Amino acid sequence: MNYKGLPSSVSIVTGQLVCPIRTFHPVGVVILIMYVVIIVANMMNILLIFCDKKLHKPMYLLICNLAAVDVVYTTSTSPTMIGVLLAGVKTISYVPCIFQMVIYHVGAVMEMFALAVMAFDRLIAVSCPFQYQSYLTNTRIIILTYILWLAALVFVSVMPATVLSLTHCRPRLIYAFCDFAAVLRTTCGDLNHHFNVVTVISFFLLFFTFFLICLSYFVIVFYVKLSSNVDKRKMGSTCFSHLIVVVCYYCPLFIRIVLTRMGVVLTIEERHGLTIGSFLGPSLILVNLVYALIILLCFKYYAKMREF
Repeated sequence: MNYKGLPSSVSIVTGQLVCPIRTFHPVGVVILIMYVVIIVANMMNILLIFCDKKLHKPMYLLICNLAAVDVVYTTSTSPTMIGVLLAGVKTISYVPCIFQMVIYHVGAVMEMFALAVMAFDRLIAVSCPFQYQSYLTNTRIIILTYILWLAALVFVSVMPATVLSLTHCRPRLIYAFCDFAAVLRTTCGDLNHHFNVVTVISFFLLFFTFFLICLSYFVIVFYVKLSSNVDKRKMGSTCFSHLIVVVCYYCPLFIRIVLTRMGVVLTIEERHGLTIGSFLGPSLILVNLVYALIILLCFKYYAKMREF
């Protein structure tokens, strides 16, 4: 069965891409539980920040944005994997597959952008505590967030533009969900050029955002050394949780890159594990931050009630 690019024939979009992944119920159950917990916790996070005017501050707006990114990121892939592993759904329509690919990669790019901006926010808070509110206002954070989402869409637009311009001749999707590499391998012809273009863009975004985060923490460490012990604890508490999320997101990506550059051939299951870890790991860390925020708000509310 042949698949052509959408520009040449719109009727082809009703075709099916077969997903040859074996059903493995325990993994599906784990992903299902993690997905439900992540969605519920992140929605609670967004509602808490939205409803409490005291949390309408730049730092919490950035946390709210990260929660929204995690919802988009995990939702782009988890339902498909759950359907494959638990319900035995082996096919996905071509158009939903393209949409899933775009949403997944937009979520991946926005995860990097969100973590980099949060590191910059902590840098301003540590280095310029008295000018923080004048430098980072709610309006500026909201405008910056919109710009980042738009930039992510622009970067990712290369992928559907590439895939839709090619002829599709392979009906088998060797992956548990639709990412660019899997969908591109369903097309015909020499794919090296297309892989190289997207690889250059991906590496630029990955290392550029990681460099900004490292640079921010390098300056933060410099200011921490000049601070008192009390200030060091305050700075550490504000940066530690963000640093954990950064490690959980970037480590699986760098491990896969390093192993690939060393010539280690990863199986489909190993690639799945590293990919799943990169987008479920940070989300689960954020879940713990949500619960910590809820507990903190409850304690503050209880303290106010005792005053009366």
